[in-house]
Amino acid sequence: MPHARRFASDRIELRSLLRHALVALALFAAAGAAAAADYKIGFVNTERLFREATPAKRAQAKIEKEFATRDAEIQKLAKQVRDVQASLDRDGATMSDTDRRNKERDLANQTRDLQRMQREFREDINLRKNEEISALQERANKVIQQIAADEKYDLILQDPVVYASQRIDITDKVIKALADK
Repeated sequence: MPHARRFASDRIELRSLLRHALVALALFAAAGAAAAADYKIGFVNTERLFREATPAKRAQAKIEKEFATRDAEIQKLAKQVRDVQASLDRDGATMSDTDRRNKERDLANQTRDLQRMQREFREDINLRKNEEISALQERANKVIQQIAADEKYDLILQDPVVYASQRIDITDKVIKALADK
């Protein structure tokens, strides 16, 4: 019997300890919530910033203008390849073997050149886009830091964030500040 009493007594002490722990945990949570209310937090949607900011639009237009000539050359070569393919499809059966082989060789060479040009074009345009994005990111970071200092933010987050309320989204402020500079 003494063991049964001790066991019951231990269970009562354990329940009491758990109650105290839960009360302490609730107090810590309440204190944390009160302390969190003193912080000013902001969020910047980077994807939207890169899509809507005036400098981002200018950079996109600059890149399009810069690569327009090469894009036109690629489109011209693609048309030539399609024309040669259509000619082979249409007249291949009536051509001599030598003419058909020459045309097929020309088509293969033009197709290879087109693929090479397209690959180089994509690589070059991606490199330029990354350069422009990097420069814009640098400017945006300075603007964000300035907004944080001026408006006394404690923390400003950028993507990727699982959730951010519209109440703390300062993307519009950053876009406007970038447009003013």
